[in-house]
Amino acid sequence: MRVVLQRVSEAKVVVDGSVKGAIGSGLLILLGVEEADVQDDIDWLVKKINQLRIFNDDEGKMNLSVQDVDGSFLVVSQFTLFAATKKGNRPSFIRSAKPEKAEVLYEHFKKALAAESGKPVECGIFGADMKVFLVNDGPVTIWMDTKNKE
Repeated sequence: MRVVLQRVSEAKVVVDGSVKGAIGSGLLILLGVEEADVQDDIDWLVKKINQLRIFNDDEGKMNLSVQDVDGSFLVVSQFTLFAATKKGNRPSFIRSAKPEKAEVLYEHFKKALAAESGKPVECGIFGADMKVFLVNDGPVTIWMDTKNKE
C-alpha cells in the first residue's frame, strides 16, 4: 500500500461538478493499493499517519501530529501510485490491485482511519474521474509505502 500525504490548509474533491469531500486544515491522503496488500498494511499506515509529526508547533518546528492540531482527513483512491515507468513511455499499472480488491481495502482503510482518529474521514468516489483541489501547506508532501516499513 502506498500513500502520498499532503499537509493542507484546505482540500476538496469534485466529481461531475459536485463536491464529494472537503476539509480545512489536515491531510490529503492519496491512497494506492497493490495486489500484495493485506489488513496489516492498513493497520500500520493508519497508526503511522495518525502519529506522524508533520504539523508546526508554536516555534515553527514539525512537532505536532494531525491529532494534536485537530486536523481532518480527505482520502482519494489513486491506483497510479504504482505506475511502473522503467520501460517505454506509457506507464504500466501491473502492480496496482484489481478494482474489486482495491475498493475493499480502500473502504477498510477509511473505516480504520476514522476509528483510530475518532474523526470522520472525507473522501472521493472510488474509481471515478475526480478533480482534486488543494492548498499544500508548507509545502509538505510525504510518500510512504508499507513494503518499506523497516
